[in-house]
Amino acid sequence: MKNLLDQINTPSRAVVVAFLAVVLTGTGLLSLPVAVAGGESASWTSALFTATSAVCVTGLAVHDTAAHWSFFGEIVLLVLMQIGGFGIMTLSSILAVVVSGKLGLRARLNTQAETKTLGPGDVRRVIVGVAKVTLVAEALTATVLAARFVIGYGEPVGRAAYYGIFHAISAFTNAGFALWPDSMMRFVTDPWICLPLISAVVAGGLGFPVYAVLRQNWRRPARWTLHAKITLGMTAVLLFGGAVAVTVTEWNNPGTMGGLSPGLRIMAGFFHSAMTRSGGLNSVDTSQMSESSWLISDVLMFIGAGSASTGGGIKVTTFALLGFVILAELRGEPDVSAGRRRIPEQLQRQALTIALLSVASVAVGTFAMMTVTPFKLDRVLFEVISAFGTVGLSTGITADVGPLGHLILTLLMFVGRLGPVTLGAALALHVQTRRFRYPEERPLVG
Repeated sequence: MKNLLDQINTPSRAVVVAFLAVVLTGTGLLSLPVAVAGGESASWTSALFTATSAVCVTGLAVHDTAAHWSFFGEIVLLVLMQIGGFGIMTLSSILAVVVSGKLGLRARLNTQAETKTLGPGDVRRVIVGVAKVTLVAEALTATVLAARFVIGYGEPVGRAAYYGIFHAISAFTNAGFALWPDSMMRFVTDPWICLPLISAVVAGGLGFPVYAVLRQNWRRPARWTLHAKITLGMTAVLLFGGAVAVTVTEWNNPGTMGGLSPGLRIMAGFFHSAMTRSGGLNSVDTSQMSESSWLISDVLMFIGAGSASTGGGIKVTTFALLGFVILAELRGEPDVSAGRRRIPEQLQRQALTIALLSVASVAVGTFAMMTVTPFKLDRVLFEVISAFGTVGLSTGITADVGPLGHLILTLLMFVGRLGPVTLGAALALHVQTRRFRYPEERPLVG
């Protein structure tokens, strides 16, 4: 146990401290009178909540972003979103490469743990690669959005460019902030706005390791890594499956999709399904959705996006590995396998540990929120999973949960953003050998 704590405390401590420093810096900037549209200083709980939501690329908001924050405040949010999305994607990518053993390991991270780090050249290549993917995806999305705002809505070029850049970064980083009080509901009938945002969110949720594989072997799927196959496959299944489920349950709901044409209902369903991966934007009123749709959204938000991506959740690979474990047990097979590859037992335990600790975090967070807010379980659970999964969707209760509720959600956002990453890396790098084994005994199961 001490060795595992060393693993968590040493390499990951710097990461947590760095993100905490950015959050506190953002809190200080948002607390300035110049950051608020009315010229008055924001409360520290409001500034802390908003800064954490931006750095952890969540998108939950206490105030209407465009109405409450000044242009300076919006720029602060924009920078925090970019730092948070780029930082977590870079960190996760480096840790993923270290764990997979695909780059040379040279120096020890510390004298107590048997972990090693990347050389300067390797780190540089990963950072440059993540930067290229980020800038290209955001630039393409911003260009399409800006052009649409000019051509379709008559916005001045400068304002259209600002809108395009802000929402491109918000979408690719899976941050979920928008400059309109109804998020993207006013554009529910516009595919030139909705489809680029869907594409950016999905692209940000794949992760750099997948792009590295596709860059080398995009024409030869047989050479894709198991991680890339699982991420792409599960992304498609969850995106389309979630879209079908939400569209069916909301088809005749007059508060959401009921007044749209069939084609637009399908697009709205895909939009919501994509945003539950951690995107956080909404094109229909989430608060008016049925309880069935909330439950579907809870599941999708908890699973989240790909590892080493800007998305949150327990990650699609974790979910898929648990599915492979169940399938092997049902078949009575001695090994857990996927794609003609055997899954190591250590990796199975890692997936189970992350999933169960995440369930525990959601359960504790839900209990805490239920004790300090008057809202029912379905809305509170949705809010807690959205915060922990760094999604940003809400049933409309974020502003009304009170200071204690905001602090609980702030903690959930921070833990949900960094917890699975740091814990996963620590578990993967924590290898302990033992020269003896205890006698076996089988307790009853089930």
